[in-house]
Amino acid sequence: MVVQGRLGLVVVGGVGAAMVLVAGCSDGSKGKLASGDSATVTITPGNGTQAVRPDGTIEVKASGTKLENVAVQGQGAAITGKMSGDRKSWRSDRTLTPGTSYTVTAQARNDGKNQTVTSAFTTLKPEKTLSIVDVTPSLEGEKVGVGMPIIVRFNRAVADKAAVQRALTVAPEKPVEGAWRWVAPDQAVYRTKTYWPAHQKVRFTARLAGVAAGNGAYGTKDAAQTISIGAAQITKGDIGDHDMTVTRDGRKLRTIPFSAGNGTTREFTTTSGVHLLMEKGNPVTMISPGRKEGDPGYYKTVVNHAVRFSNSGEFVHAAPWSLGSQGSANVSHGCLNVSPSHAKWYYDIMQRGDVIDLTGSDREVEPDNGWGFWQMSFEKWKSATTAG
Repeated sequence: MVVQGRLGLVVVGGVGAAMVLVAGCSDGSKGKLASGDSATVTITPGNGTQAVRPDGTIEVKASGTKLENVAVQGQGAAITGKMSGDRKSWRSDRTLTPGTSYTVTAQARNDGKNQTVTSAFTTLKPEKTLSIVDVTPSLEGEKVGVGMPIIVRFNRAVADKAAVQRALTVAPEKPVEGAWRWVAPDQAVYRTKTYWPAHQKVRFTARLAGVAAGNGAYGTKDAAQTISIGAAQITKGDIGDHDMTVTRDGRKLRTIPFSAGNGTTREFTTTSGVHLLMEKGNPVTMISPGRKEGDPGYYKTVVNHAVRFSNSGEFVHAAPWSLGSQGSANVSHGCLNVSPSHAKWYYDIMQRGDVIDLTGSDREVEPDNGWGFWQMSFEKWKSATTAG
């Protein structure tokens, strides 16, 4: 195929590569190039190519000339690349959006002028796609605590976890080491080695478009989320001493007496360990797990100003019926019962991801119980990291 190009260039090529041949010519000012001199610019994928693999690479190569500029246009993810030091080649540095038309425009110098060659191609439209369905935290305007993980859930199980994980980046304003861990085939969690430094923004980015996720699935689009880390609110409590102290950025705010689980069964034992505050509700109806009305141990209680800190039903909540035991005895089903005024105060200041560190019971919170990720050492956490 021979097509007349712009500014007198002759574009030569078909499927696979687009090549411009810059032959000797005269512009009336610099004179004619020496006989036999030529320059070529080759673009891969070539003009008209269909079903290009999204995880492939765009390459532009120059011979007998130097590249001035390379640009890629398309409706999908913005494609960037790197120019070689000698300006003889350019290579894209990210994956392409599936099912998208792209146009590559390369400029090179010829006889003192910039001249242009283009290649238009279309990427493969896969039968199976991978996308992010949820990022936690993502509530508009929310500030979270210094223990907050980043939880990413996908629309399907990920076969090539290493490839997907390489597309995920976390950039805090105040650097701190962290790592991803896959807690389910469709869910990855990012946890820091130490708590986030307080009062900063963290940028999560997923350059997922075009990533080959395994089993024929490709990422469909990029995603990004800015996370606001608030004050360092840390609660430390002793189940045996029946109270907890709340600090903010190292300053003591309040000591709150409580009544914890009575410990007669594992179910009624408040867990020790590092927990995170997960959610809150007012009111919340608490029903005994695994029991129906009439069964021994059945209960159904409506409580106010409840703050959850595990998936096994543990909350800090108002319990006006146990005021006499708060600060002196453990009589609850596993929650931390506090006075209505303390419960409202705690409810009002809580941030998801705030730390509540409890000691004094013989039941440790499991790392997979709610957001109990801090119960695992960072070395063990990293050991399941799929990519470096």
